[in-house]
Amino acid sequence: MSRDGSEFNLFGALASIWCTFVAMSAPLLLAIDQGTTGSTALVVTLSGETLGRATTDFPQHFPKPGWVEHDAAEIWRSVEASVRAALAKAGVDGSRVGAIGITNQRETTLGWDRVTGEPIHTAIVWQCRRTADACNALKVAGHAPAVQRKTGLVIDAYFSGTKVAWILDAVEGARARAERGELAFGTIDSFLAWRLTGGREHVTDVTNGSRTLLMNIAELAWDDELLGLFRVPRAVLPRITGSAETVGHTRGVAFLPDGIPIAGIAGDQQAALFGQACFEVGEAKCTYGTGAFALMNVGEAPIPSAGGLVTTVAWKVGGKTTYALEGSSFIAGAAVQWLRDGLGIIATAPEVEALAASVEDSGGVCFVPALAGLGAPYWDQDARGTITGLTRGSTKAHIARAALEGIAFSVWDLLRVMTEDAGRPIARLRVDGGACANGLLMQFQADIAKVEVDRPTEIESTGRGAAMLAGIGAGLADMATVRGMWREERRFLPRMSEERRAAHIAAWELAVGRARSRAPLAT
Repeated sequence: MSRDGSEFNLFGALASIWCTFVAMSAPLLLAIDQGTTGSTALVVTLSGETLGRATTDFPQHFPKPGWVEHDAAEIWRSVEASVRAALAKAGVDGSRVGAIGITNQRETTLGWDRVTGEPIHTAIVWQCRRTADACNALKVAGHAPAVQRKTGLVIDAYFSGTKVAWILDAVEGARARAERGELAFGTIDSFLAWRLTGGREHVTDVTNGSRTLLMNIAELAWDDELLGLFRVPRAVLPRITGSAETVGHTRGVAFLPDGIPIAGIAGDQQAALFGQACFEVGEAKCTYGTGAFALMNVGEAPIPSAGGLVTTVAWKVGGKTTYALEGSSFIAGAAVQWLRDGLGIIATAPEVEALAASVEDSGGVCFVPALAGLGAPYWDQDARGTITGLTRGSTKAHIARAALEGIAFSVWDLLRVMTEDAGRPIARLRVDGGACANGLLMQFQADIAKVEVDRPTEIESTGRGAAMLAGIGAGLADMATVRGMWREERRFLPRMSEERRAAHIAAWELAVGRARSRAPLAT
């Protein structure tokens, strides 16, 4: 050894160079997060670092009141643009991608020609209410209990089954073509997997399958009785897979090389639960996006809900299936968008927090964001958005604050039923999604739900969850990797007095009663 330790210096330099080389050559994970208003792509390292991120928006189409559609070509173009941009921001090309994970808006449904790949109709979005009458007829006929036992779901236009039947009935000749096996149907994960594999793979994973009203969640298989009830031919449906397994490889895609394994698929909310590392029974998360979606891990056996929630598959990894209780509020961030686009009281969505914080409270104003009906636990398709408590002293600031509080109240409705169904309290709630950056909203959520709210450093849990599922499916990562990635950025603790909280809840319940339809159907 030399006196100046040069050998150690040289060794350290060589070690650093080697580590840099390994990092630069290690495979990366590509997550495609196809959402309701845009498509996001993330380029993620195996340790969970995001190297590149890009989002491309695309339009929603509203052909009639209550109807919501997407153009599949616009979705695909947005995916391509986002993947190209994310790779460019990461400073890599597609050859570095070791696996692809897909996560998606779940119940949105479309059908396409198996030969040409061309859609036969625009995609019917999860928010669309066009099949509400068909759902009501099925409930009146007494089918709801049997459907819930098999699927964990309520009969509602939100889910995919009646959307498939509507397209088959609306497009001339489609039902006959479906019976002949000429058509393929699926949720958006199925469409993306089909396009990414050059039409070789028609698949969906168990999480998306569990949102269709067509899959038996105990058997993880399409159910003939349900297919008959909802009039959906088995021939149009995809093969059901696990959430972390290689289901196909890229082929003939302009923006990615051939041969990349597609190794992770999960619906957006299940991917977020996974990305939040809620691996233990009783752990819960809420995603604040266009809607608000709360899920609690309930373990390896499904728990039926007695209070209006749904039971869903959380994921299937390594042959083990995990279930969750879920509650969905159709409108969350969309309420802020309405304040911006409908009322014009803010110019950009982030402005809502400062406007709401400019007043001490909502001044007695209560906003029920039932702009697309009420989801869990009410399942009232005909409820309407309602603002109560207005006086001459009410201002746009009071309405803005009431809108944020309405989002938090909607989530509280989900959490209170969730704890009753699961028979255990939620000690803390992990949050993600764009709206969780709003500190006023998160503090009110903690106050009204009396729960600790934990916001991670990385709030884009959905895409990261899909990336990690792909890593596991391709044999590049494991569950411990995901658990070690989670880091807390801020914790919100309840601080509202019980008296004030009770007054808030009483006002909310009165407002919900006014928002609900006069003669809701029993489920």
